[in-house]
Amino acid sequence: MGLFLLTALTMIAFAANSVLGRMAIGATGGPLIDPASYSAIRLVSGAAMLMLLVALTARREGGVVRAKRGSWVSAFALFAYAVAFSFAYVALEAGLGALILFACVQATMIGWSLKEGDRPSLMEWLGLVTAFGAFVWLVSPGLAAPDPLAAAAMAISGIAWGIYSLRGRGSPDPLQATAHNFLRSTAFLVPLGLIVAAVGLPLRITTAGILLAVLSGAITSGLGYALWYRVLRQIGGTLGAIVQLTVPVIATLGGVLFLDEAWTLRLALSSVLILGGVAVAIIAKRQRS
Repeated sequence: MGLFLLTALTMIAFAANSVLGRMAIGATGGPLIDPASYSAIRLVSGAAMLMLLVALTARREGGVVRAKRGSWVSAFALFAYAVAFSFAYVALEAGLGALILFACVQATMIGWSLKEGDRPSLMEWLGLVTAFGAFVWLVSPGLAAPDPLAAAAMAISGIAWGIYSLRGRGSPDPLQATAHNFLRSTAFLVPLGLIVAAVGLPLRITTAGILLAVLSGAITSGLGYALWYRVLRQIGGTLGAIVQLTVPVIATLGGVLFLDEAWTLRLALSSVLILGGVAVAIIAKRQRS
């Protein structure tokens, strides 16, 4: 029961990132904060929380904080994920954004496996084709289609997170590596600020927007990732990939409850097909392995 509650709490934290992002950036009455500022505060507060956790863990275990953990490539992937995520939520609803995000994360990781020579079984292909077809239907033009630029931004965010996940596989100390990657990612905030200034994107910062960004960075991202690594060691990678498929559903419910968003028939059907297809592919691959 304890493991179940920890896993559920982690998935709620991940889904809360989408709800908080939409609440701050795409608020109905106008944004509480601009996407660039939200990204910056989220990354900085996430880095601060994770470095604090690393220091506390190292002190308790009699170890040291190794400053050379992480990499600049992974840090840039993390930065790209956070920034694209923020700009996507200017126009996407919470659940829809989470669905596109996690679909692209899984697609990136599965695509890499295919590139590396993996040969899926018939059942795996059936799941993948079903998920891909449903995703294309979800984002195809129509009255219920999402904003194309926002959907593209979230797809980029998902690909970036998929790359980050691939690079982090097998890390001997994922918490410390993630903490240092968060810390390194803040270096890219300088060129982001220059680009925002050069393009003339409007800046907006309110107290409520800052609080939501810090909550997303320090709590639902920082503490959420730390908790996830603890859970993942106990449930394994396959089950971990499957339980993450609950995040878009939880985010959609959060959007309905806290943001008055509607769960359309198109979103409901595509969610079932995408998440179900990916789940079938993951389970079939596990059985083949």
